[in-house]
Amino acid sequence: MGDADAPTGGTEAPRRPDPILVAAAAMVFVDDPDAPVVDRADLHHLLDVLRLRAGELVAVSDGAGGWAPCRVASTARQLGSRRVEPGDVLVPDGPVRVVQRHLPSITVAFAPTKGDRPEWVTQKLTELGVDRVVPLRTSRSVVRWEGDRGMKAVERLRRVAREAAAQCRRPWLPVVTDVCGLSDAPGLIGAPLSLADAGGDPPGLDRPVLAVGPEGGWDDDERSAFGAPVGLGPTILRAETAAVVAGTLLCGLRSGVVLPLA
Repeated sequence: MGDADAPTGGTEAPRRPDPILVAAAAMVFVDDPDAPVVDRADLHHLLDVLRLRAGELVAVSDGAGGWAPCRVASTARQLGSRRVEPGDVLVPDGPVRVVQRHLPSITVAFAPTKGDRPEWVTQKLTELGVDRVVPLRTSRSVVRWEGDRGMKAVERLRRVAREAAAQCRRPWLPVVTDVCGLSDAPGLIGAPLSLADAGGDPPGLDRPVLAVGPEGGWDDDERSAFGAPVGLGPTILRAETAAVVAGTLLCGLRSGVVLPLA
């Protein structure tokens, strides 16, 4: 299969946006694209915020590559979100299609910083196409997500990732892991991890799992534990900027938008 809009059974990840996804007024995530039932939050968003009309195109996805075009049901707009049932909002308008996951899988791990910057990082990594986002505890982390605070922060990141995936029409939801220590990350991810650090070699798809440190950078023990670092350019970047640059370069290399050095 070469086209992104081919029906179920495709085996090639698309290199360009599907025209149906681009044309859709919105995307929502559901358990079963064949029988879409939206949750109450999405119901409110579609009918009360976007104020979609009967017949408008909406894409639904299971978050695991499967998606389908739907239309807003004729009764949904008339009844409004307070009266319509979640299973009566969207009517399928075509077969379920499958988008294969891009390979290699790309992971960006980062040490959360203050304020809402972790949400911003997660949003941008999702839009870029990063497959896994890992909040890290590091030796020099200023922000410490522990216990209930950590669980609530991660749930917030997962909501941000879901909203960003819908916004950019991405049928694959990224995995946002629980907070973990730097030394525990390779075991959680199931792959070797490299550190982003000044003076390192250029990024490449042979090292698709990249960790970005906190404002104070890595300590000597962390550097020595993970071998040769990966560089992100000639300047010292803010922690949140570095995370997004890491995702941009790796996803760009994978899609062919960025060409590797000869």
